[in-house]
Amino acid sequence: PALPHFSDFTEMMRALGYPRLISMENFHTPNFMLVSEVLLWLVKRYEPQSDIPGDVETEQDRVFFIKAVAQFMATKAHIKLNTKRLYQADGYAVKELLKVTSVLYGAMNTQGGERADLPEEDSSKFKFDLGSKVADLKAARQLASEITSKGAVLYDLLGKEVELREARTESIARPLEINEAEKVMKIAINSVLEEVQKTKDMLNNVALDEANLEAKIEKRKLELERSQKRLQTLQSVRPAFMDEYEKIEEQLQKQYSTYLEKFRNLTYMEQLLDDHRRTEQEMFE
Repeated sequence: PALPHFSDFTEMMRALGYPRLISMENFHTPNFMLVSEVLLWLVKRYEPQSDIPGDVETEQDRVFFIKAVAQFMATKAHIKLNTKRLYQADGYAVKELLKVTSVLYGAMNTQGGERADLPEEDSSKFKFDLGSKVADLKAARQLASEITSKGAVLYDLLGKEVELREARTESIARPLEINEAEKVMKIAINSVLEEVQKTKDMLNNVALDEANLEAKIEKRKLELERSQKRLQTLQSVRPAFMDEYEKIEEQLQKQYSTYLEKFRNLTYMEQLLDDHRRTEQEMFE
């Protein structure tokens, strides 16, 4: 594909201090390694502390890298990149790279940066970080939205001032009745006293429940200690029938050995009998 404004791209990259020379031949065929290198370098220019991984060995790594760079540019610099064109890594990718380099180049010129005709080693000394500016811009936008919303609320409240002024004037002009005010105050005081008494009752109930729980815990501890002592006693006492059990178990082992020997002999004799019968059958036939 044709490379529109390719000379502008190479000129901007050289002015920004890119350490390598870029030519048109580099993008005649897809060159993802160069595109990823340029993208990572531009990201570092925007924010040196960025943590975008530069691993692009596998297809999955490349897709993740392109998505991460596009998301970074959209959030930090408000630049929308076409991920498909970047992944193609050919002439169409240069169009997307131009979006980033143009912003950086414009920022450099605004801050009095030197043009592209300076030596490469001098332009490489130029350092700038738009991360703080982007953060200030986001904060300003948030404040602007808050001011707009609060202004709308204030406007609505001021619109109700006509009705509220009449009600306020009427309330102020009305004479104050001491007996009525005293009655209302007494009702409010009684209500507060009732709430205080309820709170005290709840605190007393909590203290009583705490005492009951502590008594139950102490009772459970005593039961646990008695059970542990009983267990230790049972483990230390040898059952009365244990001697007889061991003696019978020893006899059982002997009987089992005898049984195995007889079973083995019986099996052997049955095998001999079968062989003898088979021999007789063969002789008969």
